[in-house]
Amino acid sequence: MTVSVAPPLPDGIGIEALLTVLRRLAWESTDILRAYGRGETPPFGHPPALSVEDGGSGPVTAADLAVNRQLLDGLAAAFPEAPWTLLSEETAADQLAAAEPLGAEWLWVLDPLDGTKDFLQGTGEYAVHLALLQAGRPVLGVVLLPEPEELWFGLLASADGPGEAWRETRAGDRFAPTLSDRRQPAELLLVASRNHRDDRLEQLVRALGLGGSRVRGSVGGKVATILRGETDVYVSLSGRSAPKDWDMAAPEAVLRAAGGAFCHADGAPLAYDQGHGLQAGCLIASHGPAQAELCARALAALAAIDPDFAV
Repeated sequence: MTVSVAPPLPDGIGIEALLTVLRRLAWESTDILRAYGRGETPPFGHPPALSVEDGGSGPVTAADLAVNRQLLDGLAAAFPEAPWTLLSEETAADQLAAAEPLGAEWLWVLDPLDGTKDFLQGTGEYAVHLALLQAGRPVLGVVLLPEPEELWFGLLASADGPGEAWRETRAGDRFAPTLSDRRQPAELLLVASRNHRDDRLEQLVRALGLGGSRVRGSVGGKVATILRGETDVYVSLSGRSAPKDWDMAAPEAVLRAAGGAFCHADGAPLAYDQGHGLQAGCLIASHGPAQAELCARALAALAAIDPDFAV
């Protein structure tokens, strides 16, 4: 299997070799997360989860740490000389303690478990994210949905495209995205969180004038519904408490590689490696055709809802 769009990569790193490693790490992560979620003994030598009563911190933390270690060790072992830096949700507190950008030309941004509440609630709507950034912009994204065994790849020839995206099964079958043919805002379907909603977001969504909504956990899972044509729009509206780089980088890369759009309401691209790791503001992701109209409506609505909000 070959790809038609080759993203920029560090010298000495081939795209096919990299994809092979990422596939292996993804399915290893699937087995780890499923084991912890089902209370089974995890593979690859990772310790079993201890309950809080036993002095542990539960299956979510254990699963997070195990997948984090599997990904970091796997990338390091496969590419020991690669000139990239690895940042994950689990290492960010130490790496970003100085509140300064890491400044790496090549930066992996990893989320070993996106959608921890869904993992804990047993909905199955959690994900694993891996994104490779060049000079702060995603050029490669991986979104893994362990329960349905969906592995999404997105490759961008440059930070602004063009791109190629596809879904793989564990058996290696490959499928193209099927973005919907809905075009008018009143036809579009929103994908929203069941756990992170407030009155301001509800007001904004009403102002967008969409045709309906679906609920899905994890950012990666939400974007996957857009890629499958089940929904069309995802909106994140936040300030000091905001999603992080590792929540957004991989889903953004895959969606834009598929021909979709992901930006701030004023059209500005998402900025990564800013030192704080936050993705605050009004972020709009969509299948693409109505993105400009959605952004215009969001800006107008926010001017009335919260004039001081920084989009």
